[in-house]
Amino acid sequence: MDGTIYSGGTLFEATRPFLTLLDRLGIGHTFLTNNSSKSAKDYLTHLRKIGIDATAEQLYTSTQATIEHLRRRMPTVRRLFVLGTASMRRELAAGGFTLAADDPEDKPDGVLVGFDTELTFPRLCRAAYWISKGKPYIATHPDRVCPTDQPTVLVDCGAICAALKEATGRAPDVVLGKPDPRMLRGILRRHALAARQLAMVGDRLYTDMAMARLAGALSVLVLTGETTAAALAKHSPAPDLVVSGLDEFGELLSRTRQGHRVSGSGAGVSPAFPASAAKGPVGRRDARPTTAKAASKGQR
Repeated sequence: MDGTIYSGGTLFEATRPFLTLLDRLGIGHTFLTNNSSKSAKDYLTHLRKIGIDATAEQLYTSTQATIEHLRRRMPTVRRLFVLGTASMRRELAAGGFTLAADDPEDKPDGVLVGFDTELTFPRLCRAAYWISKGKPYIATHPDRVCPTDQPTVLVDCGAICAALKEATGRAPDVVLGKPDPRMLRGILRRHALAARQLAMVGDRLYTDMAMARLAGALSVLVLTGETTAAALAKHSPAPDLVVSGLDEFGELLSRTRQGHRVSGSGAGVSPAFPASAAKGPVGRRDARPTTAKAASKGQR
């Protein structure tokens, strides 16, 4: 979301018109984020505060992807020592998990690390202790820093895991969130979609675009966030589509639905709108796409 529909607490001017356009075209959407510092409930509140009304079905976070992974792949891990905010811990508890205390006698089944903006040194040390004892070790996402419009560096989950690796010699056994394709597969399962019906829209090459490629979805890069034209020029493989922002992507969607061949300007760096996309998810009425980070249920 950050860098694609807003920056920090500032909603981009094109965001609400773009979402209105998606509704008019019959294209669903889900807001997708790696940031595990807020629960889904708190994210919906945050979106409302900046002017976006969204439902629970229109949001998917790395914490939700982690819960789904634990249930499907690690069913014996039910008691967790968590490095995460109170908001994240409430969501885990509501999902049926027990939270271990900061106590050597309260043995967890595994350690879960998220974007902990309330991190304390004793809890960091306790997590390292259980990791050193060989407990299953899961991270919600790999981001080293969180984007911000404030004069600071927000140390994110990946950086916390780097500190734990230095202390214990262990990296996480599983890292969910972008670019892991399981993040998008959760949305595909939720809405019974095929990957070709999904457009992943984001501002980061190494998470958003990499995940789209791994999952088999259409990758759409917007240049309103982290990625610059200079960084894009050095990156391979290129995204399927590059646009200056959501306004340009909306124009392309509208024109494609009207049956025209289109190409994006992308501030002078966009590739032509790919022929494969024109024949596939964006250009066909019978395979309507959903967009992620602006990704959700297509009309069936």
